[in-house]
Amino acid sequence: MNDSYDTLQRAADIRKMHYSDIDRIILVEREIFLFPWSPGNFADSIKAGYVCQVLEQDDTLTGYGIMMMSPEEAHILTLGIATYWQKKGLGKKLLQYFIEHAKKREAKSIFLDVRESNHGAAQLYKRMGFHQIATRKGYYPAMCGREDALVMQLEL
Repeated sequence: MNDSYDTLQRAADIRKMHYSDIDRIILVEREIFLFPWSPGNFADSIKAGYVCQVLEQDDTLTGYGIMMMSPEEAHILTLGIATYWQKKGLGKKLLQYFIEHAKKREAKSIFLDVRESNHGAAQLYKRMGFHQIATRKGYYPAMCGREDALVMQLEL
């Protein structure tokens, strides 16, 4: 990774997601996902007390993520980086935040699902130590029917 990526990562702040962030999150969500979450999905996650974080560069919302904790494991429900900010190390930074949070809560593992076609995200997860443990057939809606999800796990 070059110096500009390192500088970008240091300058990006991770903070708790607020209801007032949802409109900006939805703009990113609709930009990067063919079948985006609804504003209600994000509001429900905040209300449920999930680990809901946003990534900001100056005053620009560059990404977000939501992780659900249970006594011994964590589940990353969504993680998104705005198109312009992708491939700059910000997804890795947010993922590292969630991994550290889960470790502090003494989780034994983290799970996540990723679209089979989302090669960039799957490669990031593999580089961060996640391994594919299963496939959920037809899990995601797709333009021509359904798409499989790769179920990935990181043992902590």
